[in-house]
Amino acid sequence: MSETNANAPVVPVILSGGSGTRLWPVSRESFPKQFWPLLSDRSMIEETARRAIGPGFAPPIVVCNQDHRFIVAEHLRHAGIAGGRILLEPMGRNSAPAVAAAAILAAETDPDAVLWMMAADAAISDLPALHRLLAAAVAAARAGRIVTFGMKPTAPETGFGYIEVGLPLEGFDGVHDLARFVEKPDAATAATLVASGRHLWNSGMFVFTARTMLAELAAHAPAVLAAVQLAMDERIADLDFIRLAPGPFAACPSISLDYAVAERTSHAAVVPADLGWSDVGSWGALWDLGAKDAQGNVSVGDVLLEGATDCYVRSDGIVTAVVGLDNVVVVVTEDAVLAMHRDRAQDVKRVVDRLRAAGRQEAVAHNRAYRPWGFTETLFAGPRFRVQRVVVQPGQRMSLQKHFHRAEHWTVVQGIALVTRDGTDILVRENESVDIPAGSLHRVSNPGKIPLTLIEVQTGAYLGADDVVRVDDPPAG
Repeated sequence: MSETNANAPVVPVILSGGSGTRLWPVSRESFPKQFWPLLSDRSMIEETARRAIGPGFAPPIVVCNQDHRFIVAEHLRHAGIAGGRILLEPMGRNSAPAVAAAAILAAETDPDAVLWMMAADAAISDLPALHRLLAAAVAAARAGRIVTFGMKPTAPETGFGYIEVGLPLEGFDGVHDLARFVEKPDAATAATLVASGRHLWNSGMFVFTARTMLAELAAHAPAVLAAVQLAMDERIADLDFIRLAPGPFAACPSISLDYAVAERTSHAAVVPADLGWSDVGSWGALWDLGAKDAQGNVSVGDVLLEGATDCYVRSDGIVTAVVGLDNVVVVVTEDAVLAMHRDRAQDVKRVVDRLRAAGRQEAVAHNRAYRPWGFTETLFAGPRFRVQRVVVQPGQRMSLQKHFHRAEHWTVVQGIALVTRDGTDILVRENESVDIPAGSLHRVSNPGKIPLTLIEVQTGAYLGADDVVRVDDPPAG
C-alpha cells in the first residue's frame, strides 16, 4: 500500500434509512428520527456527521431514501459540511446494498480508501474515546480487516445483537478477533451473555477499505454486488445527488451487512468500546439518555408535571400536563398523542402498523414537506380549502406550474416575493397579497436575502397534490 493511501482521510459513510416507527408519533416515514433534535438542539444526522469533521476526514457519503434527499442536503449544510455526496436509493434494500454502493463510489477514486460506516440515528456521548478507538480500527482496516465496534453492555438488553470477543489482534492495540455474532437473545440468554464478560452489544458501526468490502461482497454476497454495480453503472446525476438506477437496484436482495458479510467473513475484528452509545430505538431509550429532574422525569417542550415520577413527557406544540402518573411516556405532536407505560416502549410499532393498515396518513407523514426551494406545511384543512405555510429560501424559486381545480391566495408575512402570473412579474412585499386563479400559469421566487414566508390559501373542488402541471422545473420540485 502506498504512503499516500496510508495517510488518506477516512471517508464517513452515513446510512440514513428506516422510519424509526418505535419513536412514533415524532418519527414517521416522511420525516424519521434521524432528522429530529431528540437529544440536543441538533438533529441526529447532524450530530452523526459532525463526529467526522476536520483533519483526517473526507466529506461524507450519505445513502438515503430519494424522498429525503433535500432534507439530508439541508442537514449537511446546517452542519457546515460541503462536498458531501448523497446516494439516492429508489427503494430500501437494507444495509448491505447501501454499503456496496458507497464502496463502489469510493473505489472509483481510491480503492484503498478507508470507509467508516455508521447509522445516522445513534447517540455517542464520549467523542474523544470514539476518535481514539477509531484510529485503532482504521489501522486494522488498512491491513485488510472489517472492524466493528462492540459496545459494553449496561443491561441484559434483548433488543440488540451481541458480539463475542476473541483474542487480541497481534500488532493492533485495542483490536480483537471477532469470535462470533449472537442473534438478539431472550432475556435469560441476554443475562448469561452479559455476565460472561466476553460479549458486547453489536453497534452496527464498521470500518473497512473499499477494496476489502468489495472483495468480501464478491465472495459472500455476489448477487448483491452485481445488482448494485449495475445500478451504479446506470446511475444519474441529479443536481447534487446521485440516483441509483431503479431497475437493477430493485432486483437486489434485501439483506443487512451483518448477514451478507460480517457473519461470513474470516476478516472480522472488533474494537471493545464504552462510549455512552445508544441506538435511540425507543421512547424508553430517550428516558434513559435524558436529563432528569429530582423525581426522575424527562420533560421536553411545553410540559407541566404534578406528582409524576420517572416519566418521559414531550410536547411539540400545545401545553401538556401530567398529574400523578408513574413510569409513563406521553408524546404530543400537532396531529397525534401517544400515552403508554414506559415498559411498553417496544410496542409502539403495533400502533403504527394498525394506523397504516387503516390507511391513516398519521402513520407515515407529517404536515411538513421539503422541496429543493424550501418547504410547505399544512396548517389547517377542511372541505374545499387548505391553509399552508410556504417557505422559499433566498435565491430559490418554485417550478412554473398551473392547477385546473384550485385557486390560490398568497399573503407574504416575511420577505419579498417575486410572483410570475401568466407572464407578468409582480413584486409582493410583507403584508401584501396576490391571487392565483385556477388555470393561471404561475411561480414564486425569492429575490431577497432572507427566507420568504407566505400563507397560501387553496380553494376549489379538488385539492389533491396531483392537480399540477409543471411547465418549467429547473431546479424546483
